[in-house]
Amino acid sequence: MIKTDVNLKIEYTQNDIKEAISAVLPVPVSEIGEVLIVKQALDLSDTAKPRYRATVAFSADPEREAGLLKYRRRVFAYQPPSYTAPASSLCFRPVVVGSGPAGLFAALVLAESGARPIILERGLPVEERSKSVNAFVHSGILDTESNIQFGEGGAGTYSDGKLKVGSMDNYKMKVLSEFIEAGADPSIAYSQSAHLGTDKLPAIIKGIREKIVSLGGEFIFSARFTYPVIVNGELRAVKYERHGTECVIDTRAVILAVGHSARDTIRKLCSIGLKMTPKGFGIGVRIEHPREYINSIVYRESKDIIKQTASYHLVTHLGSGRSVYSFCMCPGGTVVAAASNNGGIVTNGMSEYNRMAENSNAALLVSVTPDDFGSPDALAGIALQEKIEKNAFNLTGSFRAPSQSLASLLSGRAERGGINPSYPLGTECIGIEKYMPEYIKESLLPAIEDFDAWLSGYKLGDAVITGPETRTTSPVRMERDSLGRAVGFIGIYPAGEGAGYAGGIVSSATDGIKQAEKLLASF
Repeated sequence: MIKTDVNLKIEYTQNDIKEAISAVLPVPVSEIGEVLIVKQALDLSDTAKPRYRATVAFSADPEREAGLLKYRRRVFAYQPPSYTAPASSLCFRPVVVGSGPAGLFAALVLAESGARPIILERGLPVEERSKSVNAFVHSGILDTESNIQFGEGGAGTYSDGKLKVGSMDNYKMKVLSEFIEAGADPSIAYSQSAHLGTDKLPAIIKGIREKIVSLGGEFIFSARFTYPVIVNGELRAVKYERHGTECVIDTRAVILAVGHSARDTIRKLCSIGLKMTPKGFGIGVRIEHPREYINSIVYRESKDIIKQTASYHLVTHLGSGRSVYSFCMCPGGTVVAAASNNGGIVTNGMSEYNRMAENSNAALLVSVTPDDFGSPDALAGIALQEKIEKNAFNLTGSFRAPSQSLASLLSGRAERGGINPSYPLGTECIGIEKYMPEYIKESLLPAIEDFDAWLSGYKLGDAVITGPETRTTSPVRMERDSLGRAVGFIGIYPAGEGAGYAGGIVSSATDGIKQAEKLLASF
């Protein structure tokens, strides 16, 4: 196959793609065979005439393809990415701790290799996990082992399920193809705005689990990893607690895909000598606008032409040296209660697949670095997160979240606006300066002015500010050697976002795959 770039109208057919190819290359529509979209992005450079910019691959007669390849600036040979798991020669069953994206895909590759992995998940299977999450939303009673952070699928299960892919490779296509096989929309393989949707994710995750089990993998739920058994620097077993009983699995290798909120596990690993370093992350709030309002300011003249709910990504770099950026934008979504421990408030956002909720929301984050943590300790970033989350909880005395209008944030007076917050456990009118470090507000104020200059109308006074948003990514990194192992420990393989090597579903999943490969190559 060969590939080229074309422009497509908003609603197009397979024949429209062939005609677009024929319009830019000397090849008749009748000679174009199979057509495959490689990448697609919405182009709003002319909002009166929106279109898609697309890279498409197609097949033609071999002689015709050879002739077209002479157009070197516009035509390239194309081989669809593919992935094959290496074969296992392990004489033991490897263990994977955690079943978020990194853990699931590490386990999948190990299972495909024939290694029959054992997966320990502290939370519940995804179909049971939803009961715990719903109970928290309706009663405010938190299950600290099964919630929006902990359970099969990880924190990403209760999100928009956005898939940031960037430049495609074999690993990323492996991730996307497995999602598609498990029931995701095939368009995630090429759409720049690909997402899975909170309502679709449970079935997708269950499908991947069932595939792992069919290949010899074993899941143990409600199993909280407690300790690696180390002898002379080498792993000999892992311990876990289940229903009050301590259990042991003899093994020589474990992939630690614990997620960014497993603070007890991270502290335990640090205490036994796993080398960790603090890393920067983002702290901020959720901002909500009406969905139709965001559609109107993003799409302008095209708002009645484009059917998908509008998204945005904004970033600015301040004179102070800090960056402020939108994160995890949830078009037509809701702000969720994402706490995993009592006594702390955490917000996040999610969207269902159709993205048709009343409001659209996004995190507005301020970059923080280890210099802001107030201590050189490796876990000082976690301490900062906890302090902010506890501050917010103490102000309301419950899981009701601090909230205010954007106008009141800008004016310095904590007041409500005309938009109803979607945070499910209720809100109280409290300014962010009451629970955040001073530099957070000082950074948000000029950033919002910048965002309004770039996206006119963004500074809507009635927009809702709810916080805090602290669990954006891990504030620590578990150091790895060239073989992917925790420095100084043979057999321990930190992976994914909790280990500090990823920042989303796709990057976490690909890191899990690569760590599985390194494990297989080491024994």
